[in-house]
Order: sequence, then C-alpha cells, then structure tokens
Amino acid sequence: MPRMRRNDMEKIDKHLISWASILDEKTREQAITTAKLPFVYPHIALMPDAHLGKGATVGSVIPTLGAVIPAAVGVDIGCGMIAVRTQFTLADLPADRVSVREAIERAVPLSPGRYNRKVVATAEPRVAELVELVERRGFDPASYARNWPLQLGTLGGGNHFVELSVDEADDVWAFLHSGSRGVGNKIAQHHIAVATRLCKQWWIDLPDPDLAYLVEGTDEFRRYIAELTWAQRFAALNREEMMDRVLRQVGEWVGTPVVEAERINCHHNFTKKEKHFGKQVWVSRKGAIEADDGRLGVIPGSMGTASYVVRGKGNPVALNSSPHGAGREYSRSAARRAFTLEQLREAMAGIEFRDDEAFVDEIPQAYKPIDRVMADAADLVEVRTTLRQLVNVKGQ
Repeated sequence: MPRMRRNDMEKIDKHLISWASILDEKTREQAITTAKLPFVYPHIALMPDAHLGKGATVGSVIPTLGAVIPAAVGVDIGCGMIAVRTQFTLADLPADRVSVREAIERAVPLSPGRYNRKVVATAEPRVAELVELVERRGFDPASYARNWPLQLGTLGGGNHFVELSVDEADDVWAFLHSGSRGVGNKIAQHHIAVATRLCKQWWIDLPDPDLAYLVEGTDEFRRYIAELTWAQRFAALNREEMMDRVLRQVGEWVGTPVVEAERINCHHNFTKKEKHFGKQVWVSRKGAIEADDGRLGVIPGSMGTASYVVRGKGNPVALNSSPHGAGREYSRSAARRAFTLEQLREAMAGIEFRDDEAFVDEIPQAYKPIDRVMADAADLVEVRTTLRQLVNVKGQ
C-alpha cells in the first residue's frame, strides 16, 4: 500500500528530501540508494509525482559534483511539455470535435516507429539548426538513427499526447507532451552502456548497475554532454514543430488562423550545470521541471484529468524544481490487468478521444491523483491556470 503522510516536506535523511505524500516503499528505497552516492551534493529532491524508474527514481532532482549518471537523465532526453494559449474561447469552437482529432492524427505521426515521409517546409529551418549544432559538437546523429530528420515533428507513444483544453476563462489552449524520439533514446542507451562499461573497468562497486556514471573531464563525459544537449534541443524543436502543425489544424477547424497569445516550452528530462548551496553542480531532473522564481512551466495531469500552467517559487531546498505530472501508481501491465476499456470511457466522459483498448494503461486511475500532487507541490509552484481537456490525441 502507498505510504501516506501530510502535505509537507519530509527529510528522509541528510541527502534525501521528499515532497511526495504518496510514496511506495520500492520508490523510497530506490531514492535512498541513489542519495548514498558519494558525489550527490547537497541532496536529492524527491518530487510529489515520484515513482520507480530505471536506476534513478522518476520525479527526482539529482545534483552531482564532477559526474553525471546517464540513467538519471533518462532515455527520453529532453522530454517535456509545450502549451499555447490561442485567441479562441470555448464558444468559438465547432461542436464536432471528432474532425479536429482526426485532423491532428493525420498531421502528426503517432506511435513508436512512426515518422514523417519527408522533411516538410516548417521543419526545414529546425533541421538546419540541428545540423549546425551537430557540426559544432562534432558528432553524427545518423550513427544512431539515419532518419533522424524525419523524426522531427512526431509524437511517439506511451504517455505522450496532444490535447486541446480550456482554462477557467474558457480560453482555448493546445497542449502536448513529447521528447527526443528514437534518436534521443539511442543516444541515451549508448551512453548508459558506456558508463556501465567504464564503472566495471574501474572496479567501481555500485549499489545498482543502472547508477553507472561518467566522470567530468573525461572524453566520455564530454561526448555525453555534447550529444545530450543536442538531443535536448531536438526535443524542444520537435515540440515546436508538432505544435505548429496542431495549430494549423485547429485554425482550419475553427475557420480562422490561430493567433498565439502565449507559448511555454519546458523540459522535464535533462541535465545542466547550476549553482546550489555554494557549489557548481550538474542537476539532473528526471521527471521534474525547472521552477525558478517566476519561471512559467506546464504540469499535465493524466488522461482525462486537469493540467496546470504554473509559476515557480524558486524553492532552494527543492533545487528550484517541481513535479512534471501525476506520476504512475500502476505499471502499464498492472494497469491493463486492473482496469477496463469501459472504465476508461467513464473517466473520459465529455472528452473526445480515440476509443481503443490500447489506451487502458493510461487511465487516470493508473496515476497518482493530480490534485494531490499539486497540493504537495504548494511550496514549489503556484498554479496560474487550470486546464480542462476537450480533445485528447495519443499514439499506441
């Protein structure tokens, strides 16, 4: 059963501080194990949406001195959210939402292994920017994925999605979640394997082999950071490209081109160098967003629940971070055993979505309640806008 507590910060030990009021024992133990690594400084910040991950906990902020753990960044480098507030209100939208869902599904390739047939005009300058970055960093992403330019503007599967939502004022938002796709995954997997090999070569005794790390100053470290930062940029541009396509479909659906009132794009799987508690550290956010004082971010709920535009509070103990979403309570296989398509239909009442058994593992009940996660995050962010879903698009 989940461990329950009041919605306040918990100091689990001197190197691990948690904001999660729902925290199962395996996740807690995994975070404790990671926090014992000698180069963690000053402490790991466990976010309210924390759940078990590969090596390091999803929903954790891991500051390290002189080293980075590739698995603590994750295999979907640069995964994150983008949200756009349009000029439309709910009253402007046609009653038929099936047509816009199907139009978005045609415009954005969905599901793992699904990519573009060609580099379209809007993607050309973004691909050109990524080519220029490659030349500066001195590596070839085609060695990981020959078709990487065709991956730009594609969604993927799992918990990645496109949504149309409305806020408290009935303003219409477009909202999507995706990362660096197959090329980013292969970059991550390569460097996780390199770190594992080096730690074995150096006879480093790790509490978990997935906590293998790269040491700052080495060629392997420099290559990882160069390729990781490229993949982070790929992920951000991937979201921009998809959002432009989605907005075109929305404009055609309504009969008027979209005028953007606001655009927010933020990572939640990444690492960067920052200063905390007097030292320069590598901060790896695995399922967490930056929440500096005043910084805007986007925190999605699960399929069928509320999502939030937030403003960071710059909490120094949390390393200026906040949760990235609801956080799973059921694994995908457990969710498929526990829930039914009929229950998913009930949870999605009033929301246009593709009615398919394949999405049962994304049912809201498979995740922590997003209102509980946001209550736990009250010291990390303030909610600026609450979004209610109208249309949901997912890949299988």
